[in-house]
Amino acid sequence: MAQLPLGDPAPIDGLLPKSVAEAQGKSFHAYVHIPFCSVRCGYCDFNTYIATELRGITQAGFFRHLITEIEFSKRVLAESGFKPQPLSSVFFGGGTPSQLPASDLAAVLRDLIDAFGIETGAEVTTEANPDDVTLEFLQELKAAGFTRVSFGMQSAVASVLKVLDRGHAPERVPQVVAWAKEVGLQTSVDLIYGAPTETIADWQESIDAALALKTDHISAYSLIVEPGTKMARQIASGDLPEPDEDEQATKYEIADAAFAAGGLDWYEVSNWSTSTETASRHNLSYWQGKNWWGYGPGAHSHVGGVRWWNQKHPASYVAPLLRGESPALGRETLSSQTQLEEQVLLEIRTRTGLAIDVLKQLGVYQAKVVAGLIADELVDPKLAIQGRLSLTQKGRLLADSVVRSLLV
Repeated sequence: MAQLPLGDPAPIDGLLPKSVAEAQGKSFHAYVHIPFCSVRCGYCDFNTYIATELRGITQAGFFRHLITEIEFSKRVLAESGFKPQPLSSVFFGGGTPSQLPASDLAAVLRDLIDAFGIETGAEVTTEANPDDVTLEFLQELKAAGFTRVSFGMQSAVASVLKVLDRGHAPERVPQVVAWAKEVGLQTSVDLIYGAPTETIADWQESIDAALALKTDHISAYSLIVEPGTKMARQIASGDLPEPDEDEQATKYEIADAAFAAGGLDWYEVSNWSTSTETASRHNLSYWQGKNWWGYGPGAHSHVGGVRWWNQKHPASYVAPLLRGESPALGRETLSSQTQLEEQVLLEIRTRTGLAIDVLKQLGVYQAKVVAGLIADELVDPKLAIQGRLSLTQKGRLLADSVVRSLLV
């Protein structure tokens, strides 16, 4: 699994520096990490645990530990002089949130709302495994205030799902999406392209199947083979071929064209939606540097330029909470320079793009660099003249390179 940053030791009381009181006014969001999975997928590097790895922590009643952290966060923010805005979005991710009963997810959401309030029309999302979901589960989510569900589709091809160690049958996805629509939830599906053995034809089949669902939103992520995963070992041993980067770029171009033809516009490099209203407001909050508290094992938080992260293992996360202490492992206070650099890194990935004035604030603006990006067809020339850098499709494929050129 990916290692957490080093940072500085987090204080036991969790109190934030006085500077956060001067950084209020941005929207406030909550992320809730559910660390449980029935099996670990071969490509997965997320902070997840199967039943045999929990060291005495159980899924039953785990929501109570999350509620303990919610109450802790309410106290910490108040004592730190930070008054958050009512919640603009809540996102339950994982892991597999749908491994918990809908009643547990509802209880956590209810406590978040009791603690901080929630905006009218706020977005409340949970990720879900197609195999876990029933019509009754979705009805209970809707009644509790959830507005959106994101299904882990990954592929519509059984052989590709097998390579990814995904357990659901492809035909399950249309059923759960139909149920979600029936109860009035917005819908999204996640796809992964570039799995070993996946052909262009396989990817086209997955794209066509996703579009046939008529969802509000599609995410499509290029497979990254993370060190230490089962898939990395399979590739190293020759059991699976290594993904081809050129073919992954081709698959992105195919998907982008198909999604556009199907009525979905890109709003971030890996995300497409039917309108601005169905774009994931929660994910946009990350790319726009808003304030959020992350609850659960390994969850990251960001408030007023201070970032921290929780203990990774569920048992290590729960132990300090039972003592009335912070579950945070480390934290860092971001300098104004770092915050501007991260603004470049994140906002350039979005369709609205990056204001050139940010580069001027950083002291790295060079007209010849921007001119070069225009000449290389990496940014939209009309928007660049208006003072914003928005990536073209070619630019999206080379987003990391664009960032490096801007920050040199």
